[in-house]
Amino acid sequence: MGVRKDLKQAKRRSDLLDRFPVELVREDGVVREARTALPGGPPPVGTPADIPFRNAAEDPGAVVMRRKQTGGWRPVTAAEFAGDVQAAAKGLIAGGVEPGGRVVLMARTRYEWAVLDFAIWAAGGQTVPVYATSSAEQIAWILQDSGARHAVTESAEHTATLHAAATALPEPVRGWEIASGGLSELAAMGQKVSDEEVTKRRSALAPDTVATLCYTSGTTGRPKGCVLTHGNLHAEASGTVELLHPVFTEVTGQTASTLLFLPLAHILGRTIQIACLMARIEIGHCPSIKPDELRPELRRFKPTFVVGVPYLFEKIHDTGRATAEKLGRGSSFDRADSVAVRFGEAALGHLLGKGRRPGPGLTAAWALYDLLVYRRIRKELGGNLRYAISGGSPLDRRLSLFFYAAGVLVYEGYGLTETTAAATVSPPLRPRPGTVGRPVPGTAVRIADDGEVLVKGGIVFAAYWNNPEATQEVLRDGWFATGDLGALDDEGYLVITGRKKDILITSGGKNVSPAVLEDRLRSRPPVGQCVVVGDNRPYVAALVTLEPEAVQHWLSVRKRPADTPAAALCEDPEMVADVQKAVDHANQAVSRAESIRRFRIVPGEFTEENGMLTPSLKVKRHAVMAAWATEVEALYG
Repeated sequence: MGVRKDLKQAKRRSDLLDRFPVELVREDGVVREARTALPGGPPPVGTPADIPFRNAAEDPGAVVMRRKQTGGWRPVTAAEFAGDVQAAAKGLIAGGVEPGGRVVLMARTRYEWAVLDFAIWAAGGQTVPVYATSSAEQIAWILQDSGARHAVTESAEHTATLHAAATALPEPVRGWEIASGGLSELAAMGQKVSDEEVTKRRSALAPDTVATLCYTSGTTGRPKGCVLTHGNLHAEASGTVELLHPVFTEVTGQTASTLLFLPLAHILGRTIQIACLMARIEIGHCPSIKPDELRPELRRFKPTFVVGVPYLFEKIHDTGRATAEKLGRGSSFDRADSVAVRFGEAALGHLLGKGRRPGPGLTAAWALYDLLVYRRIRKELGGNLRYAISGGSPLDRRLSLFFYAAGVLVYEGYGLTETTAAATVSPPLRPRPGTVGRPVPGTAVRIADDGEVLVKGGIVFAAYWNNPEATQEVLRDGWFATGDLGALDDEGYLVITGRKKDILITSGGKNVSPAVLEDRLRSRPPVGQCVVVGDNRPYVAALVTLEPEAVQHWLSVRKRPADTPAAALCEDPEMVADVQKAVDHANQAVSRAESIRRFRIVPGEFTEENGMLTPSLKVKRHAVMAAWATEVEALYG
């Protein structure tokens, strides 16, 4: 098993294991603060805007990306990428982008996104990412608030939405469209702009120069523009590279590569892209996170690591189960799942010096199911995958152990847009499932008196754009108040227990964090999304949706019509019983007073389109509660 071999090798490589020691601050015997020092050496020169040009100067023939084309993936060298960035930057300058000018970028995850992000910086501008699924109303607010007067869209549909959003602005927005040759148009426009002008503008950037306005996903209200500087982006990217890249290359012997599929408008996908270009790790782009569209690309690209959200890993696991059930081997998969968790727990504990190695019987069972099940999981992920980074929300601990036993070590991380993505991540080869790791280099994490997680360091954003009141609420003496609740263990690993504003207080006075229940509930088919309720109510309950793929599989196994109405399934005794099993799994993590007593299956899904999910797949709790108010009341009737 590759990951186990890696860990054994790394135990002999103390330089990888102990490169970034963590300083702990205890108060009354409890760890209240953890700090990870920055690596030594001189301060960085330049900004992330220089990365493509530095790569081209130092190693022009190095492959930094692979670009999807008919029939496969074409290598893109450092020189070619820098040339595309330079041409687009000249075009933006010719098109009127001034130093400090803001440019909206609305597209799915694709090669051109990367070119344009760096080109905007090279022209001295500031990128304003917009999710490709954003509505005209959302874009209108971002245009109005940011003051952006230039935009690049991906498709005619995006362009139409942008034009609808810009109708009320005092000045028109000048734009280019990728699908209709926008980059070629920019290159043609910029032919009269000199290379020296681009170099001059890029050289004028400094670490404290604003690089981007990233608007929050707006789970609780109108999105706020987070001001991130070039220094913020450099701190995040360089810390990630220093921490993880040696593991992805030196230990495994593989040439690191990754397929990016998270939206690049989301700060996690974007900073990973910057980090990969900084380290010259090969990148590919996939425009969809939908499992059916992503899995074939993973098999073709064959990445050595990926960055995803728990939803991806949950669905890969569920697909394995569904495939086994179609072959009449559902019980075999369940045994493989149980063996994986027990084997992963024992093997990981032993290799980290915290227990005995798996016994002969458990090892033999693992070897059998590696042939029957686990290798199929690895194949679904491309065959070369050894590591994954999961962020956005906590990954179920059992699922993390399952993937470890299947040969994929999942590093969990935690962060927000305001922390330029990851504030914590599992340290190299010292994972601790159930936690989100320790502070990234140059960062400190503190637990406030009320349990709120505070973050300090070079990754913390500068301010909310045009919103000093909101800025003052969350930035206190250099610490950023995240709004999340958590705790630090005796070795500085952070555990997130919930969202401060989401805490439910039952009428009996019991404080309940819905996140723990929701994460576990969502990890079990046939559950799609869910919302736990119970504020000022006598007990905790839940609204549950069904995952469409799981429903089709469920119907197929029972030889029922594929077009069975959703309303009928919501009341079907067998379906209710299967969802009850998922509820029972969730309840195992909490006390009886915090457990879900009743639930209601509601038809349809929580999606971006109906306003109940953010683009980063977080549930908009208030929108769901409003849409299903009658069903919530029925839970307490």
